[in-house]
Amino acid sequence: MSSTPPAAQGTAAIRVGITLLGTIGFALSYDALRQMAAAIHIRGLLTYAFPLVIDGFIAIGVGALLILRTAPLHSRLYAWSLVGTATLTSIWANALHAIRLNQQARLYLDNLTVGALSAIAPLALAGAVHRYLVINRHLATDGAVAEPPTATPVAAVAATPKPSHPVREEQTDSATAGSAKTSDVPAPKAKPAIAMAMPTKAAPKPGGRKTTVPDDVLLATARAMRAQTGKVPHTALEDAIRGQGYTIRKDLAQDAVDAVMAEPLSSTASTHTA
Repeated sequence: MSSTPPAAQGTAAIRVGITLLGTIGFALSYDALRQMAAAIHIRGLLTYAFPLVIDGFIAIGVGALLILRTAPLHSRLYAWSLVGTATLTSIWANALHAIRLNQQARLYLDNLTVGALSAIAPLALAGAVHRYLVINRHLATDGAVAEPPTATPVAAVAATPKPSHPVREEQTDSATAGSAKTSDVPAPKAKPAIAMAMPTKAAPKPGGRKTTVPDDVLLATARAMRAQTGKVPHTALEDAIRGQGYTIRKDLAQDAVDAVMAEPLSSTASTHTA
């Protein structure tokens, strides 16, 4: 007993019927159009190619309609107009073939009809090429829209480079905000910016020098050097840290120098005294 649903069996039968009907219709139209080709003075074996120009153009147009079903309205209307024009031309040529043969034993066409049928081949060529360009443009647009983004917004934010000296920016912002305050309102005591100035320790490069000095020791050493000399040479800071038995990278030493030099001098002196 067959397990195929009756609806599926009916659909398969309809597909077979449509295929047979299309084949028979094409054969009958092909015969009429081939005789029309001979009547417009197409010679020899080329008369067998003339029907393919019209009916083949219709078949390709149906495929183009399926591809362009999601295209903008003007593209779909254009594809429908080409298919409709080719279908009407085929119907007209088939009907004219039967009428003229019914009127006379030999198929004879007037000059206007011969000229119109002779123009079908170049028009079909131009229409097929332009239809191909329309399909390609639609497929390219669809591919660009459907392409997934290469980076999520979160990843894009994470990839944004951070400023190398955040203390200077913070100090500038604080100075700008302080200048906007009125003179009768006492300015709050500035907190040492070094608490958030030190960047997170970056992972050392393979084979590079590792940093073992604690942050508090590094900053205290830099503040002491500034309190004594008024400046903090990063090479001297590196030597002082290594003299205490630690190791330090040059970039971290430079960050500490920038952070301490950005502090108010009074804050550095008081921290050193304490």
